[in-house]
Amino acid sequence: MSKAVILLSGGLDSTTTLAIAKSQGFDCHALSFDYGQKQKSELNAARQVAQMFGVKNHKIMRIFLNDIGGSALTDDNIKVPKFNSNNTIPLTYVPARNTIFLSYATAWSEVLDCQDIFIGVNALDYSGYPDCRREYIKSFEAMANLATKQAIEGKKITIHTPLIDLRKSQIIRTGVALGIDYSLTTTCYQADDKGLACGICDACEYRKIGFKQAGISDPTKYQKQL
Repeated sequence: MSKAVILLSGGLDSTTTLAIAKSQGFDCHALSFDYGQKQKSELNAARQVAQMFGVKNHKIMRIFLNDIGGSALTDDNIKVPKFNSNNTIPLTYVPARNTIFLSYATAWSEVLDCQDIFIGVNALDYSGYPDCRREYIKSFEAMANLATKQAIEGKKITIHTPLIDLRKSQIIRTGVALGIDYSLTTTCYQADDKGLACGICDACEYRKIGFKQAGISDPTKYQKQL
């Protein structure tokens, strides 16, 4: 069975990505990050999801992006904004986050003798982050195949992005078909310690729209009745 490293945040997209990798027969190794984000409930969700899918190994790496700041998710001086549908990159963008996460995944894949990395980026129903685009993923994959011992020795690395061209509603339908219990996932940028979602941030809004368009009841638990 081929191994795969799955970047797992505990949210809707990364959970669906894990389910897809599992359905394709990969021996899954999940990688999550305690990166200084203000809310930690997503890590509890990641633990539950990893257990639900019986991953081979689940690592939670601790790094300190809050020391850098510059994002509403890591900087106490920047408030998480309400949903805004304009085309500007929002304050919830974390500088170079996917580059950092994929670098860790690439390093772990070498240790595991693994050539497959899965990440749940999406280029359609998302907040305009530059590190969710197909051209970014292809560029990182090219770099990884230049910079790693296993690639130089002929074991080419592939970064899989099974959700990149799907609408949120399509992602949800895919996950439901694979048996995901989405009530275990946490997507909100400012969920409380119990994992209850705020219902007003970008992540909550895209999630709500996705369930509505999919015609599936939203199992998300909110801090206030919406």
